[in-house]
This record gives sequence, structure tokens and C-alpha cells, in this order.
Amino acid sequence: MYICCENNFFIYLFQLILRRYIDDIFLTWNRSQHELEKLLNEANQWHPNIKLEYTISQSLPFLDVLLTNTNGILLTSVYHKPSAEPYVVPFISDHHPHVFRNIIKTILTRAVRYSSTIESFEQERRFIKLMLLYNG
Repeated sequence: MYICCENNFFIYLFQLILRRYIDDIFLTWNRSQHELEKLLNEANQWHPNIKLEYTISQSLPFLDVLLTNTNGILLTSVYHKPSAEPYVVPFISDHHPHVFRNIIKTILTRAVRYSSTIESFEQERRFIKLMLLYNG
């Protein structure tokens, strides 16, 4: 399997789960952490214009998803950036009604898709309810 980074830069890896979105890459690695760090540090030397920044952790955000490794089981939930305000377009604003329907549909769809457990879905549902109450 290949990882494609910027400027068609390729790294060849075995036995992994890989997801890529533009210049963000998520992968699982079955070998030692030392081997992975060595590979990524070597990759940073291959081209002066390409520098890979990486995070190795049991739990980390990737795009809008929080991924957590719990005893070898990959769990997902919706990720909210710490700097993001719990705010949507106020329902008393002068927008077309379809805008408000789409807001609710989108946040509920994201909660269903990104929550791998009922508990994470219920937590997100409570967050959505509070956000909508906060916004009137």
C-alpha cells in the first residue's frame, strides 16, 4: 500500500489502515513505534520542500473525527476543535427555512456517521441539543 503526500511523494508500507484527505494522512502501524519514527524521520530527509508532521498517540483527531484506540479496538466520535464556538445560524435570522433544516440534518448525520458506539452518539446528541438551545 502507498501513502501519497504532497508533490506525489510516496512511501511504501505494509499491513496498515490508511486514510488520506488532501495533505492529511491517518494510518495504523503494526510494527514498533521506533521503526515508525525512524521511517518518518527518514522521509523528512528525502525532499527539502516536504516535511511530515506526525502525532503518535492512543487518541487523536483526524479531520472532524476523534479516533481512539481502546485495547486494540478503534473507536470514533465527533471531534470539536477547542477554539470552535458552539454556534449555528440563529433561528430568528432572515434565512430561508431550508437552511435551518439542513443545519439540523447535517449535524445529526455527522453524529450518526462518526459515532462508533451508542454512548458517543448520545454524548454528541446532548451536545447538539445544548448547542441548538444556546442558539434559540
